Amino acid sequence: MFTGIIKKVGVIHSWNLKSRILGIKSGFDDLILGESISCSGVCLTVSSFEENVFFCNLSSETISKTNFNTKKEGDKLNLEKSLKIGDDLGGHLVFGHVDGLSTLNDIKIDKDSWILNFSVSSDLSKYLTNKCSITIDGISLTVNNVDGANFDISVVPFTWENTNLKFCSIGDKFNLEIDMIARYVFKALKK
Repeated sequence: MFTGIIKKVGVIHSWNLKSRILGIKSGFDDLILGESISCSGVCLTVSSFEENVFFCNLSSETISKTNFNTKKEGDKLNLEKSLKIGDDLGGHLVFGHVDGLSTLNDIKIDKDSWILNFSVSSDLSKYLTNKCSITIDGISLTVNNVDGANFDISVVPFTWENTNLKFCSIGDKFNLEIDMIARYVFKALKK
């Protein structure tokens, strides 16, 4: 489990889609084999490491449900180590289980922040409402406005400078995780 507060922006050191082994240059110096790391919102297991690069094996399911099938060496990933008992919960509860992809439609600058507009499939947009929590590429964010399958989020300068968002372009695909509380409430109300 994670909080959506990004600790480092890593760089894809190596990515072999055939062998499904991803190597990430992270800057973490205290990794443990078998630990979970949120890599742009995807909970991955450290299978090996050397110096400042750790390696993870990706399943077919992970590749099919995330934006990793479009990633290449040099791409930036948001990284967060797993939450430990007693850690601050600065964002919201994030599981690292990607629900789908969102597409970046627009970026606007509003004084000292950026407003990003995303689109998402209708099977996920039903969970969105103004001021709900959402995870985009592992970042805990708040939805400002929902308009059908489109939604806006605001990004403050600290988050912009310390995540992979500052490298994004219109049309990019992002890993999206719906707030688990919203999912459970929705399911309970359907019954």
